[in-house]
Amino acid sequence: MHAHAHPAYLENRAPTEKILTHIEHQSTHHLSTSRAKGPSGTTTLSTYFPSQEVAVQCQTSGNTPCIFISTIMPSYRNVALAMFLTLHGALGFGLRTSSLTASSASLRRTMSKATSTAIHSIAEATESEKKTPIKNEEAYNKVKMEDIVSLCKRRGIIFPSSEIYNGFAGFFDYGPLGSELKKNVKDNFWRHFVQRREDVVGIDSSIIHNPTTWQSSGHLDGFSDPMVDCKETKLRYRADQLFCAPVTVEECGTTVGFVCVLEANDEDMVKAAKKQAKKLLKESDRKGQAIQPFAFKDLTQVSEEEMGQIPSPGSGKPTLTMPRDFNLMFQTNVGAMQDGSSVAYLRPETAQGIFINYKNVIGTSRQKLPFGIAQIGKAFRNEITPRNFIFRSREFEQMEIEYFIPPGDDVWQPFHEKWIADSKAFLETVGLREDLMGYDVHEGDGLAHYARACTDITFKFPFGEQELMGIAARGNFDLTSHTEGSGKTLDYFDEETKEKFIPHVIEPSLGVDRLILALICSAYAEDEVNGEKRNYLSFHPSIAPVKVSVLPLVKNKEPLVKAARELFDKLQMRWNVQWDQTGAIGRRYRRADEIGVPFCVTVDFETIEDDGAVTIRDRDTTEQVRIPMDEVVTYLSKMIDGY
Repeated sequence: MHAHAHPAYLENRAPTEKILTHIEHQSTHHLSTSRAKGPSGTTTLSTYFPSQEVAVQCQTSGNTPCIFISTIMPSYRNVALAMFLTLHGALGFGLRTSSLTASSASLRRTMSKATSTAIHSIAEATESEKKTPIKNEEAYNKVKMEDIVSLCKRRGIIFPSSEIYNGFAGFFDYGPLGSELKKNVKDNFWRHFVQRREDVVGIDSSIIHNPTTWQSSGHLDGFSDPMVDCKETKLRYRADQLFCAPVTVEECGTTVGFVCVLEANDEDMVKAAKKQAKKLLKESDRKGQAIQPFAFKDLTQVSEEEMGQIPSPGSGKPTLTMPRDFNLMFQTNVGAMQDGSSVAYLRPETAQGIFINYKNVIGTSRQKLPFGIAQIGKAFRNEITPRNFIFRSREFEQMEIEYFIPPGDDVWQPFHEKWIADSKAFLETVGLREDLMGYDVHEGDGLAHYARACTDITFKFPFGEQELMGIAARGNFDLTSHTEGSGKTLDYFDEETKEKFIPHVIEPSLGVDRLILALICSAYAEDEVNGEKRNYLSFHPSIAPVKVSVLPLVKNKEPLVKAARELFDKLQMRWNVQWDQTGAIGRRYRRADEIGVPFCVTVDFETIEDDGAVTIRDRDTTEQVRIPMDEVVTYLSKMIDGY
């Protein structure tokens, strides 16, 4: 409603019918209205200010108006109030209010005041709408892992598996939003590294291979983690995930015992250690004495003598065994027999499925070195202590590439560096925060026996900085091992040099579930919009589970709903979109924000009566643009898919 509204109207004290008609005529791009006749002469006027997220419904019967104001923005209620005052001077702050007909003099004074209020309120609200959301940059730093787990369950992203049976440790189910998010992540990986490259092809190998595969690859003998047992509670722990430290008194240098804590971020580990140290000091009559800083080391590095003093997390007493190897592969049986001849294993990684298909791919794809084979698929590891949600679970999904290159000491390094850069670029394109990523270069004992180099791209999770994606130079270990184990030649003939050789490999490897966890952490956001706090997920449009939410302004006007539905059906052909017609428009915006929907499309009265355009709202900036209906798909395609 424009501020120059109606001096003549104020003086003439027009009846309610004329007031309604006048307001309808004053509709602009800031205001959408509709009228409906009801029983007993009741007239309903619905008014909506899209840019202010205010909806007003005024019912009149004779000269008695009643108003409903719906807005999530307190600063915009004056706009609704001005609208109401124009209709009779009654007050209604979000409540149903009725007013009796006022005296002529009183009405003139009220209406004059209303005009002034309208001018000020609308100008104030319009100016307020221009403000950019103020982002809380410290929001993620305060988030705990428990908050992320709760958010995932509450919003239908990830559930504990078999929850009605009290769950099953190390296994998780992806909900309606999570399954879409997971699909989008895998699709992005495939597009980036396979479809948009001429030197990479894909395969999809079986989960169960011939058992000899794992003998040749070294998994049967060497695919294990160090394990310790608690002799009292019978609990098992990974030895490299338990950290101990001596508790040494600062003044005299006396060691009063050891603390033992589970791997976590530095702050949480120190906090847990201090709690145990406090108890030790009290038991040794040294309560309150200062101690030296904790020098943590994992249990694979302790001596037998030290292990006799290290308390178990389960019993609180020194009841842990020395570390021993625990094979991580899940064993199963294939066929009717249940004996040694039927033993097989669920694959612990997808890489070996690529190596044993190397010869098939060479013979059918016409690829020349250097080239890669990519695979996305399930893998299974019988983790001793699955923890940190989906970061370390027993069933997970991997996205791996084996990139085959010529041999030579001067060949592999440029390829390795290029794949590190390409991998980092991919992670940024799907929305990972650059400030939360880092590098960990493996050296010395940190390298696998066959690897020439390995660099991890790390991510700062709430529980600490951990490996996210590894890029390893594996040499020719795998193809050589399978050549020896199978008796089949897996070499490559270079037509230019007329040489035969076994190619070397660069392996970028990324866990789908870890990446999803990192993306959720990166997307966690809080800001303030015109004084209102907002929590939302700022997923990159390309991986957002729901790309667009289509919002008909009202659900009881058939032409408007029909236009919105036609647009919804059209968008459904391209993306996963959401239909939401219930509640105030501002509330619907917030619902979309909470699940990370990047764009909301509002179909209003002007869409069907005037310009044929819709309002598209951006989640992160809350900015709104009017786009003609026939240009919506083109606009969204550029914003979501980049073209």
